Amino acid sequence: MTDLTSLKYTAEHEWIAFDGDTARVGITDYAADKLGDVVFVELPAPGTAVTAASVVGEIESTKSVGELYAPVSGVIAEVNDTVVDDPSLVNTDPFGAGWLVTITVDAASVEGLLDRDAYIALTGGAE
Repeated sequence: MTDLTSLKYTAEHEWIAFDGDTARVGITDYAADKLGDVVFVELPAPGTAVTAASVVGEIESTKSVGELYAPVSGVIAEVNDTVVDDPSLVNTDPFGAGWLVTITVDAASVEGLLDRDAYIALTGGAE
């Protein structure tokens, strides 16, 4: 089980796990629950430069279509092809097998991320 307190979060409901200059990114269980059953995930290609807060992908569910935002600036290092092939992983394991991309991070772009307590406050106490 992922230690949710070790992650950073955004107001757009992405989680970020840092490992040196690499960030693994996914959407939170709160976002996955609000989306409903995820049926399609579109992710950027490795090597794509991304800017924090810009749209970098799409997550489609039976209820709606949501946008995936880059939580930090950098370059897409890896995409989770498994979640592209099986989008339901976003719902069943959002903090594990349902991760979406890794980004080689521009260190100057990590300001303003939320800790777990601030994220829970943002969602009105929903974990």
